[in-house]
Amino acid sequence: MKNIVILGAGTAGTVMLNKLRYALEPDEWKLTIVDKDENHYYQPGFLFIPFGIYKPEEVVKLKRDYLPEDAEFIVSDIDQIDAKNKLVYLDNQDVLQYDYLIIATGTEICPEEIEGMKDVHWYSSIFDFYTLEGALALAEFLKTWKGGKMVVNIAEMPIKCPVAPLEFVFLADDYFRKRGMREQVEIILVTPLDSAFTKPVAAAELGGFMSDKGIKIVTEFNIGWVDNERKKIVSWDEREVDFDLLVTIPTNMGNKAIERSGLGDELNFVPTDKHTLQSKEWENIFVIGDATDLPTSKAGSVAHFESEILFENLMNIIKGRPMTASFDGHANCFIESGDGKGLLIDFNYEVEPLPGKFPIPVVGPFSLLKETRMNHLGKMGFKWLYWNVLLKGMDMPLESKMSMSGKYYPNVKNGFS
Repeated sequence: MKNIVILGAGTAGTVMLNKLRYALEPDEWKLTIVDKDENHYYQPGFLFIPFGIYKPEEVVKLKRDYLPEDAEFIVSDIDQIDAKNKLVYLDNQDVLQYDYLIIATGTEICPEEIEGMKDVHWYSSIFDFYTLEGALALAEFLKTWKGGKMVVNIAEMPIKCPVAPLEFVFLADDYFRKRGMREQVEIILVTPLDSAFTKPVAAAELGGFMSDKGIKIVTEFNIGWVDNERKKIVSWDEREVDFDLLVTIPTNMGNKAIERSGLGDELNFVPTDKHTLQSKEWENIFVIGDATDLPTSKAGSVAHFESEILFENLMNIIKGRPMTASFDGHANCFIESGDGKGLLIDFNYEVEPLPGKFPIPVVGPFSLLKETRMNHLGKMGFKWLYWNVLLKGMDMPLESKMSMSGKYYPNVKNGFS
């Protein structure tokens, strides 16, 4: 009996477990998945909770309900990975031996990395929305807030779901307008980037949206600390932005077990071959989802596309064949823009988000880098696909490799909306 151990039962780990269970004989392969939490969270839904669009029960399910019955599910934190001896030590004192290890431990916010962030105003006038606890606390705060300066600050890159801060300011604009208090709220996005997004075509379009909605942006701001007494965030070059309400996207880091195991970089992300998804150091370790150090988005779509590549490569290795599948960095993300509309971006390592139609050229039905009602419906409808198709490892009607069909390069100077 051979063993495959998967660390992390989030999106990436759950999808991989289900794909492998379909393909491998249970009397030949034991599959084990480990996670510290019994609950599975639909993390894109956290964004909607502060504005009363989603309720907690819509974004939280039991992990066990989405895992194969004949796979072993262990609820425990990870202590350490001993890659040399192919062992995983768990906090519950279990020791797991593996022939192949899949690291899918994700990423988590670390507000304690920013001086002063959690000292005084945490969950009273400083909130996150990247956790269920933070999103719920912010929802309660917004119900009675009378207005002022709302600052949404990205501490540093990379972060989970890079477009989520943009979606947040767009939804906040819509939320305050519908409550008749938009004029009482100044919305400011403070980012370490030099624009609203990392790529010029998308940055031009998204920056225009922010301007049209009266959302200000402060660029190249690298937060150093929070001045709690004066309610200001201060950059390392001593620029200051004051706030009445601070919505933070703190430093994102990988699992601390990666650090203890000596397998990660300075942010605890695992150095990973960007095409094969194999560990750069250990040939029997593979990495998927937010746990990698790959130069692409940390997003659910990436985990989905990576799962197709990793499954093919791992099956080839198991059968004694060379790895032939290659991940191209494919990512796509719906971007809620408020008022029942949204945008969509589709890109990879080499090609930035471009306008066009998706997934069928000319037809769509979704429009790339264009605000439409259909894109909003796609965003909202994906929740059903997530729970009922994607997590179960079933085929999705999207290719893992990005296609240029239906896309075009615009004249950014003259606009393209």
